[in-house]
Amino acid sequence: MSDATKAVLEGGPDDLPERIVSVPTPGPDIKIPFRGGFEHFRSTTREEQTSQGLLPVYEWWERTELPG
Repeated sequence: MSDATKAVLEGGPDDLPERIVSVPTPGPDIKIPFRGGFEHFRSTTREEQTSQGLLPVYEWWERTELPG
């Protein structure tokens, strides 16, 4: 059974600090603040066995910058 409050992030910046993140509300997208912008991850149909259990995998699809 999956732990729906956490997810595995795949792709995106190599220096992203965490690859297993808390997900307040599971949904189709996760937005992670990083270096003055956001890294966007989309849900997949895959799950990955981790030290924290079986978690859904979200893969990176784009970055948006914050104005300023």
